[in-house]
Amino acid sequence: MTGLPAYLGGQTIGTSATVGVGIETCDAAEGLATINKPDMELVIWRRALPLCLTTWLERMDASRLPEIRVLVEPKDLRRAIEPLLDDCRLPKGDMRALLMRDIDDLVSAFAGITRSDLVDVRLQRVSNDACWKFHRDCVEARLLTTYRGPATQWVQPHHAARALHEQKEFKGPVEQLRHHDVAMFKGSCAGPGSGIVHRSPPVAGTGQTRLLLCLNMVSEASPEPWREGR
Repeated sequence: MTGLPAYLGGQTIGTSATVGVGIETCDAAEGLATINKPDMELVIWRRALPLCLTTWLERMDASRLPEIRVLVEPKDLRRAIEPLLDDCRLPKGDMRALLMRDIDDLVSAFAGITRSDLVDVRLQRVSNDACWKFHRDCVEARLLTTYRGPATQWVQPHHAARALHEQKEFKGPVEQLRHHDVAMFKGSCAGPGSGIVHRSPPVAGTGQTRLLLCLNMVSEASPEPWREGR
């Protein structure tokens, strides 16, 4: 899905560039820092990844897609994650190096924007509808990007209350991040009324497996900090 509307149960899913109150797009990673403005709720970095990387991931057997989570200082990310990628049997080589470099860059950017010494890094394969409900994240800020499969869906703030109430019955317009977009969401912990309402796109029964990167600040739900040799 790249820029054309899709239809799901009579519902229009828009993937075009969309802005609204408290929502901006940017064309570089530095623009994600706009999320720190008091009135900003969502910043989307419109970007493209190398075709060779996207093709490699799309052709990958889903069982080899990573399923990992670590709480780590950005400087230690590679040492923490590389053994876990080995455990997932993700093939080594140039494409894995490209993926790792992108994750490394995003973790460093997120740490700088949120002024975090530790980043909760989750790289997850998703083939079910576990997070299909419209919701606000119970965090201050979260970074999301999808490396494979359909990306995160969200609704404009003026539709939020209805989407939360109606859930699967909601027939209003739903926005969808483009393939490989990077989004910085404010969550409900950022202040009263904060948090873009969003959901994971339903994929159960479609044969699709997503690969999602989710970055959070440290919280009670985070694992223990990574330490070399543990």
